[in-house]
Amino acid sequence: MKQPGTSSTSRRAAANREAILQAACALLDSGGPAAVTLAAVAERADVAVQTIYNRIGGRDAIMLAVAERAMRLNREYMDSAYETSGDARARLTAAAAAYTAFALEHPHEFRLLGDPPADDSLRTEQLDDLVREQNAKLTEILDAGVAEGLWRRDADPVLTADLLFAALDGVLRLAVDGRSTLRERDPAAFLPRLLQIVLHGLAGPRT
Repeated sequence: MKQPGTSSTSRRAAANREAILQAACALLDSGGPAAVTLAAVAERADVAVQTIYNRIGGRDAIMLAVAERAMRLNREYMDSAYETSGDARARLTAAAAAYTAFALEHPHEFRLLGDPPADDSLRTEQLDDLVREQNAKLTEILDAGVAEGLWRRDADPVLTADLLFAALDGVLRLAVDGRSTLRERDPAAFLPRLLQIVLHGLAGPRT
């Protein structure tokens, strides 16, 4: 159905942009970042290379747009976990499991979020905003755990959220990239151990 205030030209431009992004995402999934070239995207989306420049920009702009989509996909995983019922411990465990699932099921997107192209400050800020949004939800869980008497009162929720994310992200990055002995282990096995260490520290002497 035709949308009010839109022309056939603007609808065609939007459709081209969507086709370009879908093509880039498919290439990333199948071959990693190296597979996402302007020529390959143009062929898969059935558009001219110039159309890519007109609708999105060069390769870095495409990768940034794909990174934004990856973050939104990650947010879908995480939001579902944050809505888990139960106490703060259960919600924190669900959040860690969701982030692990995202990393293992979408390894290329996971890697891209850790190292997005940065030639467009506005889009980079949008990615940073999405990260801050997710960390704020993690902070809320940590706050709730203190209020529920599960964890020590001197645990700074904001700092703890940043450190917890960095620790889990780092462990998963090593596992996904195969740069440690973790590549030989099932994340389903080492994730509970990591959480056990974290929760033990959070539940230390309640000063």
